[in-house]
Amino acid sequence: MTERLFATEKVGGRALYRFHAVTVFLGICLVLYYRVTHVPAAGSGEGRAAWLGMLAAELWFSFYWVITQSVRWAPVRRRTFKDRLAARYGERLPCVDLFVCTADPQSEPPSLVISTILSIMAYNYPTEKLSVYLSDDGGSILTFYALWEASAFAKHWLPFCRRYNIEPRSPAAYFAESDKPHDLRTTKEWSVIKDLYEEMTQRIDSAVMSGNVPEEIKANHKGFLEWNSGITPKDHQPIVQILIDGKDINAVDNDGNVLPTLVYMAREKRPQYHHNFKAGAMNALIRVSSVISNSPIIMNVDCDMYSNNSDSIREALCFFLDEEMGHKIGFVQYPQNYNNMTKNNIYGNSLNVINQVEMSGMDSVGGPLYIGTGCFHRREILCGRRFTKDYKEDWNGGIKGKTQQSIDQTEEKAKSLATCTYEHDTQWGNEIGLKYGCAVEDVITGLAIHCRGWESVYINPPRAAFMGVGPETLAQTILQHKRWSEGNFSIFLSKYCPFYFGHGNIKIQHQMGYSIYGLWAPNALPTLYYVIIPSLGLLKGTPLFPEIMSPWIIPFIYVTFVKNLYSLYEALLSGDTLRGWWNGQRMSLVKKITSYLYGVIDTIRKLLGLTKMGFAVTTKVSDEEESKRYKQEIIEFGSSSPEYVIIGTTALLNLVCLVGGLSQIMTDGRNMPLNEFFLQIILCGVLAIVNIPIYEAMFLRKDRGRIPFSVTLASVGSVMLALLVPII
Repeated sequence: MTERLFATEKVGGRALYRFHAVTVFLGICLVLYYRVTHVPAAGSGEGRAAWLGMLAAELWFSFYWVITQSVRWAPVRRRTFKDRLAARYGERLPCVDLFVCTADPQSEPPSLVISTILSIMAYNYPTEKLSVYLSDDGGSILTFYALWEASAFAKHWLPFCRRYNIEPRSPAAYFAESDKPHDLRTTKEWSVIKDLYEEMTQRIDSAVMSGNVPEEIKANHKGFLEWNSGITPKDHQPIVQILIDGKDINAVDNDGNVLPTLVYMAREKRPQYHHNFKAGAMNALIRVSSVISNSPIIMNVDCDMYSNNSDSIREALCFFLDEEMGHKIGFVQYPQNYNNMTKNNIYGNSLNVINQVEMSGMDSVGGPLYIGTGCFHRREILCGRRFTKDYKEDWNGGIKGKTQQSIDQTEEKAKSLATCTYEHDTQWGNEIGLKYGCAVEDVITGLAIHCRGWESVYINPPRAAFMGVGPETLAQTILQHKRWSEGNFSIFLSKYCPFYFGHGNIKIQHQMGYSIYGLWAPNALPTLYYVIIPSLGLLKGTPLFPEIMSPWIIPFIYVTFVKNLYSLYEALLSGDTLRGWWNGQRMSLVKKITSYLYGVIDTIRKLLGLTKMGFAVTTKVSDEEESKRYKQEIIEFGSSSPEYVIIGTTALLNLVCLVGGLSQIMTDGRNMPLNEFFLQIILCGVLAIVNIPIYEAMFLRKDRGRIPFSVTLASVGSVMLALLVPII
């Protein structure tokens, strides 16, 4: 019997989890039963409407909790055997096309982009079987210039990586990790390579600062002639330039080894044509690569997600080439990791629980969703192929060796595939390629692949495969999560709703797993209700929870305590700190009342035809002061954003209600007995403690990242208006 190329292992601790899940579910049932059976009588003046609102909020929280348990019941982990792959296939491995997408040289600096490019050019893989493509949706000569510089530096960098087997293979990350080489024998060469890299990045950064490429440099490559004074990021012809032709015997590094093919593409942009954002760029790359390399495997990665593990391709191939299961696997997904997270995860952006728990759970019910980066696909499935048991992949496919066409002819043919009009009256963006019409094109594309019968697998190796740059300010975090929540919610409300589109095609647990993210946004409304109404009820003397001496208080306390205790357990198990978990709870609240709220509003506006879909690029740069405060784990505000008014209002409201409610209980205990308001005091008090950094940013901090006085004033005004709301 042939040895498997990967193993699937069940995650332990399921007995404890299932006891927790069953008892919490019973507690939730008791909470809802209490709500239904203790509704105040109509006209009693005891807050009947507020009570029914609490019931509605708790019904939603209960429903969403059940949805989230679908991926926690029986998660799995995958382990690959690269030694068996090497023994069985040697160097007879399939060709791989590697896609990198960038959109704006200001938000995504070219020096950052080329470090990612160089890291994937340096994979521990036969270089003649690698083709690297950069899609530049900004159509910037600065990005092209940076890639041209990288093509020259690669002749030094790849042999250096290979000779000393270094990790990571992003020069920016590698040289940032230490000031001297780990192996003293490499000192001289290490210094030479570092100097070459720093000189290159200095030239690139100088060009970006000035906005121009020096004329003497433009003479070095015909590709610079593509740019003229009439070109703008949103209005230019298709540009395809093969900077390194891996089939050319002269395209070698300093050790005489073949270099990977390296291609620059800027698809055509015209104001009168919708370009479909990243999905449009990916589809153009699929077509352009089909006439240059046409490899059977495609990997795509964001421009800020450098390769951190040079064996990632080989690990992915352990799944595709496995004799028993490989024919079923459509794509292999790696987690999204960030290298700039603070120790205590100040903005809750580490994604540790999603990576360690939820994605492993998705893997057990049909496969993880496609997250748009760090993913290896079969080319055929991106071109719409359905799964059939008799399908056999041609792993020897691809364009190999010198073709009859010259580079110029190949480039012209590729340009014709990257025009604005090429996709008209075709199935591109629908049945072929990544799907259009959604801000999270990756998720909807992955769902369609699953519904065509393919499975996916999730691999989270000990050494992270990819590392990227996460948001370093609150504004960046809110923007990113707004885009994610809005996109996923729009999928849920469309014909691609997992419960509708996936019915009969994927398991119900898989449908529920997709819906965890599809229903992120609606959590905003019950959360807002829960952080406002009970606090107002405390101030106005309207009890909304059972008395402290009532047995009905037990399920409320049990569900709240055990749910949060298990959340802490998951976070610690996933690598977070205790303080990091606490920061995550704060940011979860902040994201729900800002990002998710705006996600709901914007999705509804789009459905009503009031706005069109947009795509905002999350900036990858912060100024020096912002970066310093981020490293000190100080929350960054600084601007007069409407989202900050919401955050400030809810924080101040809970503080005012807590102080006011406690004052009334202490001065008028007969009309406001403590036992009736115990849970409201606890809830309001916890919310006030969670918001301590908000109060500091409003009243104590003096740095530029504090909450502006105008936001504080607007928040105070909003609180005064909220206090006028009657609890009926």
